[in-house]
Amino acid sequence: MKTNSITKIMTKNVVCVSPDQNLLDVKHIYEKDEFHHHIPVVENDKLVGMVSLLDFMYHIAGAGLSDDNEVYKKLSVKDIFTPNPFYMTSESSIEEVAEVLTQGRYRAVPITNNSKLVGIVSTADVIKYFLKKD
Repeated sequence: MKTNSITKIMTKNVVCVSPDQNLLDVKHIYEKDEFHHHIPVVENDKLVGMVSLLDFMYHIAGAGLSDDNEVYKKLSVKDIFTPNPFYMTSESSIEEVAEVLTQGRYRAVPITNNSKLVGIVSTADVIKYFLKKD
């Protein structure tokens, strides 16, 4: 493993959802403090998609904060997630992930090992690493 392996800075205990969970579960995840804006979607231990805060907000427009709004129970993760997400492997270096993040297409990158989700790295994680490096 590289000395600057992405595994050094990735979040390892990743909060995930399954395609069949309803949006109320996603709402509760987003309501937690210090949560990344991206939630991996996992089925049978395999990364199958991502839910971004933007995806979520777009689909609940006007629903409000009440858990009782029917949109939270009517829609499921499979109705809003982005399938086949971009990911990198645990063999990737911090610099390789930083290069992808600087291109601006992603704000977080799921990290896999043999197709199994093992972590996630955000732009903030990479910035913190380089700030501490000096």
